Amino acid sequence: MARTLITGGAGFLGSHLCEYFLKKGHEVIAMDNLSTGSTDNIAHLRGESFSFIKHDVTDYIYIDGPVDYILHFASPASPIDYLEMPIQTLKVGSLGTHKALGLAKEKGARFLLASTSEVYGDPQIHPQPESYWGNVNPVGPRGVYDEAKRFAEAMTMAYHEYHGVETRIVRIFNTYGPRMRPNDGRAIPAFVPQALKGENITVFGDGLQTRSFCFVNDLVDGIYRLLMCDDVNPVNIGNPDERTILQLAEAITKICDSGSRVVHESLPVNDPKVRQPDIRRAIELLDWKPTVNLEDGLETTITWFKQRLGI
Repeated sequence: MARTLITGGAGFLGSHLCEYFLKKGHEVIAMDNLSTGSTDNIAHLRGESFSFIKHDVTDYIYIDGPVDYILHFASPASPIDYLEMPIQTLKVGSLGTHKALGLAKEKGARFLLASTSEVYGDPQIHPQPESYWGNVNPVGPRGVYDEAKRFAEAMTMAYHEYHGVETRIVRIFNTYGPRMRPNDGRAIPAFVPQALKGENITVFGDGLQTRSFCFVNDLVDGIYRLLMCDDVNPVNIGNPDERTILQLAEAITKICDSGSRVVHESLPVNDPKVRQPDIRRAIELLDWKPTVNLEDGLETTITWFKQRLGI
């Protein structure tokens, strides 16, 4: 039985990965300091093949026994979180990545880094291929997250080149699904509760900025395929179905059968105007592409939010 450590394992993405790897027959160790994650996300996974360790990965990581795979997903991921925790975000991207890579080197484990489409910044190339180096403001408010992930990629590649650690890098585009926090601050977990409660839906700027939303089940399947492949270079995983934020708000109000109306607030500093993954590498390398369309994924997500909010 393969033994897999998932840092950030009590978070939105981490908990889905824990579930997926258990189904694949792995023994799974989830590690999280619970700054943004919750044990509620993994309570249903308790069993002899699953364990949880409360730990901050910026400190030395000790795991008894062998480890075959390490997936480093520990990090604040929403603007609300990393703007409230800028130093912690930088530390988990730098010190946390260093500690997790050190463990991979010690154990001879294959290491996968959760990077992000935010390494492309406010892109000047559209859609964004992995070969694009990005347009990031390192001293802007979003820089703490963007640059932490860019540094983490450099550290990961250095461990591969210098120490021979088997590494993989996934650049994750906007992902949604059950277990997102209602106060997450990102578009879908912000819009859905507002629509369900009949409140105004808050759109930043004119709402014509675009995003591409991938359902979480598709994402974890792509991540697993990447972990098991033989390519060390970054790979985009996301859904290229590009929508404006206004179109997203309209889709959510329709599914919720809501009378909510859109209100506009100021656009945050350095907010990307477009975001769409070029997934040709994922298709060719992993034989992967998303299968869940936005409307179907939203139906599932909205059903979960109704239960979570007691509506």
